Amino acid sequence: MQKKLSRRRRATRRPKKCNKLLHHPRQIYRRRKLLEQGLSPRVEKYWFQRYDLFSRYDEGIRMDEQGWYSVTPEQIAIGHAKRCQRTTVIDCFAGVGGNAIQFASLHCHVVAIEIDPLKVDMAINNAKIYGVEDYIDFIVGDFFELAPSLKGDVVFLSPPWGGPSYTRVKKFTLDLLKPKDGHAIFQAAQAITPNIIMYLPRNVDLHQVEELCWLSSPPLDVEIEENYVQSSLRAITVYFSGASSTQCI
Repeated sequence: MQKKLSRRRRATRRPKKCNKLLHHPRQIYRRRKLLEQGLSPRVEKYWFQRYDLFSRYDEGIRMDEQGWYSVTPEQIAIGHAKRCQRTTVIDCFAGVGGNAIQFASLHCHVVAIEIDPLKVDMAINNAKIYGVEDYIDFIVGDFFELAPSLKGDVVFLSPPWGGPSYTRVKKFTLDLLKPKDGHAIFQAAQAITPNIIMYLPRNVDLHQVEELCWLSSPPLDVEIEENYVQSSLRAITVYFSGASSTQCI
């Protein structure tokens, strides 16, 4: 009786494709620099843009992980500051100080509020690098708790957008802002002054933003500005002002 020959197929795995970019000398150097500075690979994209964020980065600028993806690029912050020269500006979510520094650089008195004390320490360090620490009053606290006692000519609002994931939303609605929805944030600012600057994601729902001006009686004037860095749309800035306002916003 003839035996049946059994045939076995040997399972072979295809070799994984090697990502040549990871082994490129320049890529290796960049990764090493990130590790030397104690930075997470998650901020690598923003580290490549570090001089857009702070032109004096190499002089000792400090940021935490959230600061890397939330700080306003310097040229945009300068544009905000040019609208508010020689006024008192309340920066309600100051973070690591990107906007507060530029407001102070154009002779504004700045009240910079930030709930995280570690971020405030970083912001003070960064302000010293730009030589403007004497023009900024840093406060560790909750903007919503402090708002009833605050006085200023302009309120600057750059609330957290919820991290880099905001880009995956087709239309960013105001309820996605943190720590409260955009309407609550705006109303708290409106109790201080009608002159309000809101720095928002580039995919924000503009119809919702325009509706904010109707929360005041009479309605506020509103101007919407697109913010570009190196020909790339980064964000939207909205300027609100009262009809009787004499501020340069």
